[in-house]
Parts: sequence; structure tokens; C-alpha cells
Amino acid sequence: MMISSNKKGVQLIVNQCVKHGMKHVVCSPGSRNAPFVIAFDEHPDITCYVIHDERSAAFFALGLAQMIDAPVGIVCTSGSASLNYYPAVAEAYYQCIPLVVITADRPVEWVDQGDGQTIVQKDVYKNHIRYACQFSENPQNEDEVWYIEREMAIAFSEGTSAWKGPIHFNVAFTEPLYGTTEIESQSGRIIEHIKGDFHLSSKQAVQVIESLECQKILVICGQLPPDEGLFKELQFFAENSAIAVLVENTSNLVDMKFIHCIDRTLNSIDENEMETYSPDLLITIGGAVVSKKIKAFIRKNKPKQHWKVGCDFPYMDTFQSLTHSFETNPTSFFKELNLLTYKKNLSNFGAKWKQKDFMAQEKMPAFFETVPFSDISAIETILDYVPESANLHMSNSSIVRYCQLFDPIKSIRYWSNRGTSGIDGSSSTAVGAAALGEQLHVLITGDVSFFYDSNALWNQYLNSNLRIVLINNFGGAIFKIIPGPNSSKQLEKYFEAKHEQNAAQICKAFNIGYLSASTKEDIENQMGDFYSYEENGRPKLIEVFTPSDINHLQLDAFFKAIK
Repeated sequence: MMISSNKKGVQLIVNQCVKHGMKHVVCSPGSRNAPFVIAFDEHPDITCYVIHDERSAAFFALGLAQMIDAPVGIVCTSGSASLNYYPAVAEAYYQCIPLVVITADRPVEWVDQGDGQTIVQKDVYKNHIRYACQFSENPQNEDEVWYIEREMAIAFSEGTSAWKGPIHFNVAFTEPLYGTTEIESQSGRIIEHIKGDFHLSSKQAVQVIESLECQKILVICGQLPPDEGLFKELQFFAENSAIAVLVENTSNLVDMKFIHCIDRTLNSIDENEMETYSPDLLITIGGAVVSKKIKAFIRKNKPKQHWKVGCDFPYMDTFQSLTHSFETNPTSFFKELNLLTYKKNLSNFGAKWKQKDFMAQEKMPAFFETVPFSDISAIETILDYVPESANLHMSNSSIVRYCQLFDPIKSIRYWSNRGTSGIDGSSSTAVGAAALGEQLHVLITGDVSFFYDSNALWNQYLNSNLRIVLINNFGGAIFKIIPGPNSSKQLEKYFEAKHEQNAAQICKAFNIGYLSASTKEDIENQMGDFYSYEENGRPKLIEVFTPSDINHLQLDAFFKAIK
């Protein structure tokens, strides 16, 4: 026996969530969601977290889901609370994260009638959701129970299958809301959706072999979670000298054969060499690609064929050249290709790409010996000190772009909210990921992103395993890097949004260990203290102040130096 809400629909929904593998729920305080809060909190198989700010709560849950690769629930009250979930829902949709969004609603008859915290919540996320359901608080008969179980099975199948993503359950509640009852452990019914592995038919194999027997094959890997099976298959596939594999830090694929810094390498390719480095066959896997340069390069130099591999967004045509969409797991896909017998090593296309990468890499030490202290030199120093086996979270805009200029470390896992690439939840996502255990999590973030999401620190789940590096250049430095706004007279006031804030008082308010640095030597001298563990078990933040007037100039100098 256990305590639960006396709303039968809530009992059924919570039971189905547990049956489908959901073990973590992030709740935000409210009244209308009380039945769900009570039921989840009382369930012995659910761990509940309380985050007041719904926007931060949803990104916190996103971080949890990233770490465990399993569905994580978020529960909020009615009205505008549900809208505050939307940035994280959109991020989960494009990053393919199984977020289970549970919103309490007001009775339908009160919608648009001027009642407090009552908005149209049905299908509120319809453009960024894998499946949505509207349920009754009290199913009246066995058919309604059957309907809820069936719909939830479909929802979880959609949200946790090969193409993962957020799902939404909306339930309207009438008062009273806080009633409880004792219930027996429920068995419930679930429906398993089983899909087979990827296999080429004989006819397909012949066509694939014909395509693979070409001189220039380029594989571009977007954002991916660490996957040892995929890594091994891609390693084997890349033994063909006609293949070049381009990865980013967020791909979590590190091998000497691969080109890890795409922008750095493309910067070395002259206009008259474009044909040499343009592929006949392009194969893409994973999520979003950070590099704008590679997108422009492929769009301008279109391959004869472009194979997109993956179950999510099968018709997404980022490079405007899609010819084939393989709706399958990339590991299964490359495993199948590696079983084929076809003519290999028809060119040294892969070696040419790698040579450009090496040449650019070799020029970097000389540049950093003389470069003035700036964003790029600060990032270079900070990355040198990130401990092995850490989880490294990179906020969006300039930070993730800077990080892509440096070779990744194989033992480090790289994370970034590149689904929608927004700045709104980078800190909350890292805090949520760090809440699960003792493994070290390091967040590198910019000032605008950090201050925008400062409520990420407003919770009781901050651990000593979290370290935050804040690059404070007193504004949105990205707008001096990208073309357009850097020549506008509105740059500083409207685009950069210049400010004079620092994080010292925020850290004091939330009891975060605070350090600061204004030179490379300051950073180096404090890294020992920064990564040491204190008895109070609290996180630490180092705020690195960089000169906003020269940061963009030093980035330009970097690309000129390694050309």
C-alpha cells in the first residue's frame, strides 16, 4: 500500500510513467498541480526535485535526461507556468531528448473566461512535441482507462524510440486538489513498440556499393552522445583513404584519423582548392553542426549524393543537397556498410583533409605565445586545465564556437544545447546534469548567458562536483564576431547590450565559491584552488574578465595566423 492523490486519473498516469521507465520528476511549486506533486512524491520509485523557476526547472530536467538517457518528467501548475517550459521543450525537440512534460490545467469551461492562471493549454507545444495527450482527472469507466493506457503507450513509444523527443500530458483539475488515499501497487498495461535493426536488401547493397566506390567521401558528424559502438564502426569505416571524417567537440568522437576542428581546417583551404576538398558523397549523422563555415562550404560545393543517417528529422536538408535518408541508428548503418565488400582507397581524400588540419594545428603554439589576453587566449588556458574524464558543458554563442577551435580530449564528454542554440538554459542544464552524482561537471559560459539564467543556482541540488567558468566581456561579444551587427551604430546598446555587472554578489547570494581573474597568470594560479573540493561541499565559479575592445580582433588574428 502507498499514499497517492485521490484523483484516479493521476494514479493511472503516474503508474504508467513509472511502468515506462520514468524515475525522475522535477516539480515547480503551484496549486493546480498538487495532485501530481503528491502522487509523484509519495511513489517509492520516483525521485522528485523542486525547482521554483519553471524555465530553469525544465532545463534542469533536460540535463538529467542527457546524463541518464531516459525520460525525465517536469510538472507545473496551470497558466503561464506551462509557457515557461517552452524554451526547454523546443531544445529537447531538436536535441531529441525524452522530456515528459506534465501540465496541470483549469477546467475547459473556464478557458477564456477571465479566470486566473487559465490559458489555452491543449496542444500548447504542438509544433515542438513528439506526442500530446489531453486526459481526464477521473476516468469514468474501463474504456477511459484503456484510452489513457493506450495513449500513454503511444506517447512514450514516440518519445523514447529511435527518434526521441518531448511528450506532453495535459490534465484539467477541479477542486479540491489536495485529497489523498491509500492505493495498492498497480500493475497496469503497457504496449511495447519493437523495431528491427538496419539491413540492406541485395538491391540496396548493390546501389550503396556503387556509391561508395568513389574517390571523395566526406562524413560530417553533428551533436551526439558518447557511443563507443558508433566510434568503433566509424573508426573502421575511416580506414578507407578516400574517406574524411569531420567531427566537432559535441560529436564526442575523438580519433587521430578524424578532423576535429572544422573551422580551423576550412580556414586553410584556398578558393582555388575548393574542388579538391569537395566530396562526391556526403554522409551526415547526429544533430546540429556548430560550424557555419562547413554549411556554407557544402551548400556552395554540392556533392553528387548526400545520405542523411538517423531516425530523427528524416527530411532535414541542412546542406541543401539531400538525396537519400536512411531512417536508422548510425551505429547499425556503419556496421552494415563495414560488412560490404567494395573497392577502397581510390584516392587520398582523407589524408588531404587531415594534412590541412595538421598544418593549422602546428601554427597555433606560435600564435598563443604572443597573443594579448583576450577571449581566445582565456579559453585556450581554461581548456588546458579541464580535468580528464570531466563533463564539459559549453554555453551557446561565442563560447561553443571558441571551443570548437581546440582539439577535444578523448576522456572528456562534451555537452551543449545545440538543439535551438539558445542562451536561455545553458546553466540550468549543466546544474541538472551535475545533480546526479559525484562526477565532475564544468560549465564554460559567457556573461549574458550566465546572468540570463542565474536562477539556475536557485535550488537545493547544487553539488561540489560543479565548476563554472564565466567569461565576462561585459556584453554579447558574438555580435562583434559575426558579420552585420559589427558595423551597425546600434551595436553596443542593442546587440551587445553592454553592461557593468559581475557575478560576485550572485555567488554570495547562492553560497557559491567565487574566484576572479583578469590575466592568463591569474587563471593558472587559481586552477588548483578552483578544482579543489571544499568541506562545505559547494560549487565554485571563476569569473574571467576579458577586454571587449580587442576580443574580436584577436579572433581575426588567430585565423590569419593559422591560414
